[in-house]
Amino acid sequence: MRKRTSWLSKLANLVIFVVLEMAAFQMVCNNAPLQRSWAARGAHVFMDRVWGGSNHIGQYFQLRSVNERLAAENAALTQELLLSREQLRQAHVDTMSLPRRSGFSAVAAEVVKISRGSQHNYLILNKGYEDGVQEKSGIVTHNGVVGIVDAVSAHHAFAFSFQNNDISISARLGSEGSSGLLVWDGVSSSKAVLKEIPLQYQYQPGDTVYTSGHSLLFPPDIPLGVAGASRIINGSTNEIEVSLFQDFGAIRYVTVLHNNSFDEIQQFEQ
Repeated sequence: MRKRTSWLSKLANLVIFVVLEMAAFQMVCNNAPLQRSWAARGAHVFMDRVWGGSNHIGQYFQLRSVNERLAAENAALTQELLLSREQLRQAHVDTMSLPRRSGFSAVAAEVVKISRGSQHNYLILNKGYEDGVQEKSGIVTHNGVVGIVDAVSAHHAFAFSFQNNDISISARLGSEGSSGLLVWDGVSSSKAVLKEIPLQYQYQPGDTVYTSGHSLLFPPDIPLGVAGASRIINGSTNEIEVSLFQDFGAIRYVTVLHNNSFDEIQQFEQ
């Protein structure tokens, strides 16, 4: 009982002290212009920090919607670019024909999971067949190729990363150079190897490596990386080191490209 009375007494003294301090502060502010100015300045600083902090928090939560919007715009721009390239190629083939639509459709997606550090890495995207994503579609960013969609559900897609020993991409040296197979080197997150380049083909280290277009999964002319040193394999072909543009440790938003003629061409091949 004494402990309770002592605790209540201390609380009452604290309340009285706070009230008296506030009253004294109010009297000083009312009667002394300098102190009143300091008090007002302090209050403004406090409110500025409070409102500024809340504004930063609001901006942080808006970043996701902004990034999703930018990803969708990037997908739309990618499709427009592919359409323009298709129209130019068609113009070279037949100047009297009407421009055809792009052979690839584009869907913006977000990477919700990515594996690294193994020989068979994968990605999971937040878009599925109800969003327009289909199996056997290529995944790209503005920095290059990311992977290939292998399976889809209603709202998610499973894809093999380019950093996977089972994945290869048809790639070309320079704007009109020789084509070969680009594969991950299996070690570095930023290195690949361009295989099956004929010895007679001359190239310069620093040449850009592009998708060749000799694949149903990726359109041509997507920049992939820069060519480096080479070595001769079996006395007949070169293997060329490639420094990739894509940073696989910083992938979040991607564009899924699907060849609208994939099934038709597959039927011919079969």
